Amino acid sequence: MLVLSRKKNESIVIDDQIKITVVEIRGDKVRLGIEAPREVPVHRSEVYEAIHTMKDVPGGASDTQTEVPTSET
Repeated sequence: MLVLSRKKNESIVIDDQIKITVVEIRGDKVRLGIEAPREVPVHRSEVYEAIHTMKDVPGGASDTQTEVPTSET
């Protein structure tokens, strides 16, 4: 695992097409902004796990991409 330190408004770039920016740091929480092509799925790990768990269950999600709300409060 690569570990990087970033400050507010600093970014990292992955494969010339994904940009992750530190938007806000508040206490022990960090808000990240992610810019990626539409065809690249981006999920929080718990949503990713749920999607893949549903695919393994008979009658679960199909192989088509599932719309998942992206906003958090």
